[in-house]
Amino acid sequence: MPQRIVIVGAGEAGARAALALRENGYSGAIALVGEEVHLPYERPPLSKAALIDGDAPKPATILSEERLAENGIDHIAGAPALAIDRAGHRIVLEDRDPLPYDRLLIATGARARRLAVPGAGPDNIHYLRSFGEAQALRRRLQPGSRLVVIGGGFIGLELAAAARARGAEATVIEMAPRLLGRAVPAELAALVAARHAAEGVGIVTGAAIERIDALPDGRHRVMLAGRDPVDGDTIVAGVGALPETTLAAESGLALDNGIAVDAHLATSDPDIFAAGDCCSFPHALYGGRRLRLEAWRNAQDHGNAAAKSMLGLGEPYAAVPWFWSDHYDLTLQIAGLPDEGAETVTRPLAGDARLDFHLAGDGRLVGASAVGPNGAIAREVRLAEMLIGRCARPDPASLADPAVKLKSLMV
Repeated sequence: MPQRIVIVGAGEAGARAALALRENGYSGAIALVGEEVHLPYERPPLSKAALIDGDAPKPATILSEERLAENGIDHIAGAPALAIDRAGHRIVLEDRDPLPYDRLLIATGARARRLAVPGAGPDNIHYLRSFGEAQALRRRLQPGSRLVVIGGGFIGLELAAAARARGAEATVIEMAPRLLGRAVPAELAALVAARHAAEGVGIVTGAAIERIDALPDGRHRVMLAGRDPVDGDTIVAGVGALPETTLAAESGLALDNGIAVDAHLATSDPDIFAAGDCCSFPHALYGGRRLRLEAWRNAQDHGNAAAKSMLGLGEPYAAVPWFWSDHYDLTLQIAGLPDEGAETVTRPLAGDARLDFHLAGDGRLVGASAVGPNGAIAREVRLAEMLIGRCARPDPASLADPAVKLKSLMV
């Protein structure tokens, strides 16, 4: 049993892992190292409640000081990790003594991909990955102001919805032919796009950005190839994220679209594990396909799984991928991997909601995607997730018939 476990990264995966170590009987020392000064906090509210709610929102804390103390977790805040000394089994921290470890978990998450077009720089392009960045955006989203979002993915669209809620104008510019192109089936993405358009969000797809110009009045203009330019008081880039792998790369750990881990979340060093957005892992439900997921649920599940693996209690990781996104009163939920499907079967739900099942060529259910009010889709998606986890091959006609209870299709 390790005497000291260090977790680098105090986000969802790291905080969850620290708690899970105690829940699984670990009595040794735990150090949870975070670069930010805040207590560990949830990131999903950053593009939602942190922009809209209350007069002075606070981070949605995962672990309070009392809970950290109760569990004997040493939270070291405001301490960037500079290097991993693998030979010496210690972490080098900025302005602090090196921190020894017997087992190390890297849970460093992901960082925003920077917009690379002429005229884009730190003075005129905002990003959203931290509570501080959310606070800065919140101050700028005032009634009558104009937000331009570059990138029509989840973050960009949630930002547009938040801007409308605060009385600001919003335009979303997407370079691909449609919104939500990476993970959401086209039919559901079209429903979400239509809802944003109905709320007054300008949507420009298939756009090539030539450059960003500064205007005399302090605003900025996004110049598009062959299209009218778009002016804004605030420009936010939501063009994806990159796994934070600097520590792993500089210490010689194997990488593969993130820190490469095995089914137990172990890296190429048996004393070092990785969890959450920063790592890619093989998934047994999809033939060992290597995945890297940027999702709250995955970070939680990875934290729990990594804790067990560091204690020698782990099982191969096989949780069904799941994520959600809120837009006005619409919720979008995805379970499994829709892109593994060869056939789609649609089940209408109450309240104009819709649930699509994605079946592989052999009839196995590999994904489910739904859009509608949360109350209309949450339970059905949960049941679909269970079917996916059981590698079920349900009758397509039964899936399409809302009179057939999904629970009855469990095998």
